[in-house]
Amino acid sequence: MAIVDFPPVDVADENGLLAIGGDMEVESLLLAYSRGIFPWPISEDYPLAWFSPDPRGILDFENLHIPRRLERSLKNSRFVFKLNENFERVIHNCAIAKRKGQPDTWITDEVINSYISFHKAGFAYSAETYLDDQLVGGVYGVCINGFVSGESMFFKEDNASKFALIKLCQYLEKQGVKWLDTQMVTPIVESLGGGEISREDFLKRLDQSLEANPIRF
Repeated sequence: MAIVDFPPVDVADENGLLAIGGDMEVESLLLAYSRGIFPWPISEDYPLAWFSPDPRGILDFENLHIPRRLERSLKNSRFVFKLNENFERVIHNCAIAKRKGQPDTWITDEVINSYISFHKAGFAYSAETYLDDQLVGGVYGVCINGFVSGESMFFKEDNASKFALIKLCQYLEKQGVKWLDTQMVTPIVESLGGGEISREDFLKRLDQSLEANPIRF
């Protein structure tokens, strides 16, 4: 049964934890993201957790910075960028990607199935990197009208996920989008110019983005 409502985000604890339990049906996810809330399963052994952190990680496209070494590497690569060619393969690869300091993945089978449904409903996307017609990197995220988030990334070739993220940002900027919700500031996001803003400022941006025209994916 879809979630009817969430507590006010300002009652979240110091880690951003707002609520426990519920489901990830399309309606539940749509309500959550429209309120600045996202699911982050702690473990398959624990109930579903919902977060609204303060501060919030974002990537302002006006601050997008591509380090020179990375720029040269990408320029000399044979990577090809595509959108929404294979969402399911992207999220499955994100689920099995090895990450420093994370022995387990938060992308459980429930998350995979829920976001595939969210994608089919038109509220999730994938940005993909191909090399010789093989999927070697990508990003998946949420898109609701003019709001876009980046949820997770993976790579099988050096810089393949960064290539997908950079091309995604450039693609969105051409459509008038000015920023990407990254939820947290990872080393990759920080290296590209990402930073933090207050939850209050984030919610103002979110409301404006939700009123904008839908992004073409």
